[in-house]
Order: sequence, then C-alpha cells, then structure tokens
Amino acid sequence: MRVAMYYSNKDVRIEEQDVPRIGPDELLVKIWASGVCGSDVLEWYRLPKAPRVLGHEIAGEIVEVGKDVQGRLVGDRVFVSHHVPCNMCRYCLADHHAVCDTLKSTNFDPGGFCEYVRVPAINVRHGVFALPDSMSYEEAVFIEPLACVYRGQHNTGWKPGRRVVVVGSGIAGLMHIQLARLAGASRVIAVDINKNRLEAAARFGADAVLEAGDDLPDRLAAANDGRLAELLIMCTGAKAALDQAFYLVDRGATILFFAPADPDARVEIPFNQWWWQEVTITSTYAGSPRDIRAAIELIGSGRLNVQDMITHRLPLDKTGEGFRMVAEAGPSIKVIIEPQK
Repeated sequence: MRVAMYYSNKDVRIEEQDVPRIGPDELLVKIWASGVCGSDVLEWYRLPKAPRVLGHEIAGEIVEVGKDVQGRLVGDRVFVSHHVPCNMCRYCLADHHAVCDTLKSTNFDPGGFCEYVRVPAINVRHGVFALPDSMSYEEAVFIEPLACVYRGQHNTGWKPGRRVVVVGSGIAGLMHIQLARLAGASRVIAVDINKNRLEAAARFGADAVLEAGDDLPDRLAAANDGRLAELLIMCTGAKAALDQAFYLVDRGATILFFAPADPDARVEIPFNQWWWQEVTITSTYAGSPRDIRAAIELIGSGRLNVQDMITHRLPLDKTGEGFRMVAEAGPSIKVIIEPQK
C-alpha cells in the first residue's frame, strides 16, 4: 500500500509498505479521509521522530475483523481514535483521561496518511466509534479535533451568557467560536494576526474580530462594552500572545490554554493582579471517549458546521502539498487527504 512518509514539512514522500496484518483481537480499516492537523506541522515536535507516517484525524471502513473481536463487522463506517485511555487508572477515574499513561503510549499502525491502518486491541476496545448515516467521511475527520475543543470548554464549566474571546482563529479557534455560541455565549470575539483567519472567524459566528497587537486590551474593551473576557481561549502558543493573556481577562474570568508553545517557552505571570482578581487558569489536551461521543453528536446532528471549513481535498500523492498549506497558514482552513485517490 502507499503511505505518505514524513521527513519534514517540506519533505513528505510517497512510499510503499505492506498492508498491516492484524491479530485476532484487532481490526484493519481502509482510510477514506484523513485531516491534516496543525500539530502535524510542528517541526520541533515531529522532526525528532521522523521519518514517520503521521495522521490521526481519520475516518474509514472496516475491511477485516479479527476472529476474537465482537460487535464489529466488515463494512462498518468508523472513526478510530489514535490515543485511548485505560479508563481504570486514578487519572481516568478523576476525569483526567488526557494525562493517562496509556493514552500517551497508544496509536494505530502506521498512521493516518496511508491506505490502511491496523487498529490494536486496546484501540478496538476504547477507540472505535460507529459513524451515523448522516455523517460523511470528510466530516468525520473533525471528530478528534472537536472532541478536544469540547473537552476544553467542558473543563471551564458551561456558563451561558459569558463573553468569550478566542485568540487564534485556525481550525480549533473556529470550532471554539461555534461551540461557545451553542453553549450560550452572549458575545464571541476572535483575535488573530492573519486577516484570512479573521474573515473566517466572522463567517463562523464571531460577533467581532480584532487584529492582535500591543494595544489589544484597550481595543478589546472598546469592542466589548468596556469589558474584558470572561472566558479567554488561547488557541495559539505564540509567546507574545501568551504574555498578553493575563491582561485580556475580567475579574473572576477563566483562561483556557488550548494550544502548545515552543518547548522552551516561559510566561511571566503578574501574580498579584492574577491573585486578587480570582482568575482561573486551566489547560486541556486530547479528548476522552465522552468528548468523542459528544463531537459525533454535534457533527452528526448538524448543530456544528464543519463541512464549510473544508477548503482543500487532496489525493494521497499530494499529502506534501497539504502539509505546506497548513504550515504556511495561508488561505486554507481544513485540508483533507483522501488516501483512496
């Protein structure tokens, strides 16, 4: 089978590998759609592990079922989660599935940018979800990133009427905007340095869009009836944005750090200002099975629009082009690879 082997953002090669052989408690899934995630192009994270077949936002069809697998059939349309928690450790039992040791060690074989993947037994047990008839394969690639978004907002508490500010209007930011609206936000403001992304934020429900800059706190207050953010969602790891976050929130607000930063990033906290204003700081990583089920319902019911976020559909042979689009943060929003083409 063909695989897109990652060497760097500018060097993704189409190579040949054998179709994986499955064991008695495993599945073989034919991939019909695979999304390029912003994390796929973080070279500081990816290069030490290269060469490797990346891709974790996948949807496909079961084409082989191990003899000991129950409840799965050839022909089933599924989303497969690459990282799965054990659901038994003290972290999982405390609803911190994303920091489970098992979750950090699991994956499918070889990755999402190829024609077929082997789904290991633990992923079969905890990470295979049937797609509703109402959901296309290309819509299903949003399940994993939306699950992460859902988890983030869930962890901040659902509070209708909040004034929400989303800094960073990439794919995660756009989903945060839509989900905040569904959760009853009274006002949603998007911030970015990229005009294309700000235009997209306005299309997907932001009440106002602001370019990032040193005077952002003043402009934010002016655009928000004199108030700062009650919930600030940081969908960027840019150092300047992280430093500014503490000056964008109102008293009693919550800051959700959603995106990674460079490995050596450090942020100085204005401690007394943070302390006396009762600002809550939290973070989130990955999605649990609960979050995945919520994402499937939101997409399958049509309550959250992902279809219009797709700007590019590319065959497997052009995976490298897709990586360059995402790395350059140009006019693309969501790039989907179709491995069977």
